Amino acid sequence: MFTRKPLTRRSNLLSCLALFSAALAACSPVASARPAELASTEVRIQAPSAYEAGRYFILVGGCNDCHTPGWAQSGGQMAESEWLTGGKIGYRGPWGTTYAANLRLLVQKVNEDKWVEMFRTRDGRPPMPWMNYRTINQSDLRAVYRFIRELGPKGEEAPKFVVPNQEPSTPYLSFEPLMPNK
Repeated sequence: MFTRKPLTRRSNLLSCLALFSAALAACSPVASARPAELASTEVRIQAPSAYEAGRYFILVGGCNDCHTPGWAQSGGQMAESEWLTGGKIGYRGPWGTTYAANLRLLVQKVNEDKWVEMFRTRDGRPPMPWMNYRTINQSDLRAVYRFIRELGPKGEEAPKFVVPNQEPSTPYLSFEPLMPNK
């Protein structure tokens, strides 16, 4: 089954590197702008319904990359019924070990206004790019909430955060920089 050692299979490493690269590339290029100014933008997803706008955002925003187990291995071909159930594989770095939340259970616990507030104010741990989500148009955040809520509850809660220097009991991907042998 699972070991307590870091995952080493090449496909998992490549998926991790792709995810990390995408997260870095997604960093806001306007670091000096205040989130309130960016959040007031009128740029938003145009779709026939909030459901379609939310679904689109989940896909292009890369949410499934972390929050849907097996997404990368399926080449993005998983049924919507399997989306956003969180993960038991940790992301370990100097911050400790974090896990992708089960968003389908999370939206059952918070209302739409709290969801929007969470994305406007939260300073969470990597690899989740919280700083980017402060800039999303409110109507898009609401569409994402409604899409996930419509999927319904499924799965289990993700494992709890593990503090730095404590060994996680689950498999994890390491985000520790390695120095090449010279």
